[in-house]
Amino acid sequence: MKYSINAPQAPEAPGAYSMGTTAGRLIFTAGQIALDPTDPSKVVSGGARAEVERIIEIITILLAECGCTLSDVAKSTLYLTNLNDLGAVEEAISRHFVTPAPALSVVEVTRLPRGALVEMDCIACR
Repeated sequence: MKYSINAPQAPEAPGAYSMGTTAGRLIFTAGQIALDPTDPSKVVSGGARAEVERIIEIITILLAECGCTLSDVAKSTLYLTNLNDLGAVEEAISRHFVTPAPALSVVEVTRLPRGALVEMDCIACR
């Protein structure tokens, strides 16, 4: 069975989708952008590094609702509007994910919702 993750501390999904779902032992987060906690109609300022820090906060909240942490993440995908930001984003990610780090795919995209520079999704296993 599939269940939606409802985390009151996380921003609501801005579209017709769940912020995350569970299916058996697997947890899937939707692609998260760095929605500002005080104004979810905007993305946090500060560039790609600040955005990925906020995204990791949101993902941490979603995983906690399922009894998991970032150490349970097995796979993640990063969507960047500029691959030149990869170094800063990877540095931020490396401080939050423990060894062994999750498998990572990186995709450069033309645009992201609300003008975001970074989007990230994860698959975790509990």
